[in-house]
Amino acid sequence: MADPKTSAPKLKNDEIDTALVRSLADILNDTDLTEIEVERGDLKIRVAREVTMAAPVQYAPAAAPAPMAAAPAAPQAAMPSDPATIVARSGEEVKSPMVGTAYLQASPEAPPFIAPGDKVKKGQTLLIVEAMKTMNPIQAPRDGVVKEVLVGDAQPVEFGEPLVLLEA
Repeated sequence: MADPKTSAPKLKNDEIDTALVRSLADILNDTDLTEIEVERGDLKIRVAREVTMAAPVQYAPAAAPAPMAAAPAAPQAAMPSDPATIVARSGEEVKSPMVGTAYLQASPEAPPFIAPGDKVKKGQTLLIVEAMKTMNPIQAPRDGVVKEVLVGDAQPVEFGEPLVLLEA
């Protein structure tokens, strides 16, 4: 039986073993690696591929589910899509400190934490943002009046997204 090291075809210095390069490329594709390198004596072959990142996908906020007939209807606010409406807002925006799901009440049977026109005190819970099964109360940064609730119940929210508009 022949020794595998000696049975490999001998290459001249300027020749490239295309079968080896193709097999390395196949390994990259099969394993999702981005680069592979092989050395045989003085021969060194490196095969790499450029990985491009896809642009992040932005999702539109999901529509809030319709309230049950037996439960009192909670105010459902949606983000305005008209830029003029967004610019016309005045007051302090309370923004989401994380990505998660906003809840306007502690449980489906409970009344909402706040409604437009309510007076709130600094530290009062305005709503809850659930992230990774943890309920995070979003508190009023100062005393004020709730001008507008900008999200609906059980609506997905992004980091920095305005949740509530407070005025003095």
